[in-house]
Amino acid sequence: MTELYLIGIGTGNPDHLTRQAVKALNAVDLVMIPKKSGKADLAELRHAILAEVVTNPAVQIAAFDLPVRDAANPDYNAGVRDWHQAIAQVWAATLAPYQATRVALLVWGDPSLYDSTLRIAALLDGVSVTVVPGITSLQCLTAAHAIPLNDIGQAVTITTGRQLAEGWPAGTQTLAVMLDGNCTFQTLDPEGIFIWWGAYVGMPEQIILSGALAEVCDQIIQTRATARAAHGWIMDIYILRKS
Repeated sequence: MTELYLIGIGTGNPDHLTRQAVKALNAVDLVMIPKKSGKADLAELRHAILAEVVTNPAVQIAAFDLPVRDAANPDYNAGVRDWHQAIAQVWAATLAPYQATRVALLVWGDPSLYDSTLRIAALLDGVSVTVVPGITSLQCLTAAHAIPLNDIGQAVTITTGRQLAEGWPAGTQTLAVMLDGNCTFQTLDPEGIFIWWGAYVGMPEQIILSGALAEVCDQIIQTRATARAAHGWIMDIYILRKS
């Protein structure tokens, strides 16, 4: 039986790692690091984290090529399931040459919040899973803007750009929107909506903007496009609240 540690690493800032995460990284036999086309600096961030916090010389590192999801598949859910299966197969192939009983994967944010690592791990045979929680991008965003997530006595809905495109959920005043590559907020009637937006939150490259949606919508879209062109990738998140 292989013990797979899914370790939340926040936004890649070593200061975001908990003491539990540091202990786990020094106790495993192997750390697997994905390589992703166009995002080499994300792999470098993982290597930098390990270089800073791992003091056990016996810990090995194995890099693997992350499969690319078929974005052209008209059935989104089926495409994602096929992608997850392909990733699980790559994980198994990466582990095969090693005599490793304790293996770690570094997960952006926290493995429980809009991340599929746990679902992929469930596809592996002979593997048990231990989750080490991490700081989420949502926590980093609220900290960067120095705001509470919810208003007094109000609920919050955490959703995605894909779901927001179907309309604002009924009965919800505040939305936290993740995984939105299309700036779906621009499709909303901006009247009475305030936005807190951030990219690379918690990282040295952090950019944050906020204001009435009608006033800052275009600025956010342009800032996002410029940042993505400069870095080759972008991670962003935002909160919307109706007054």
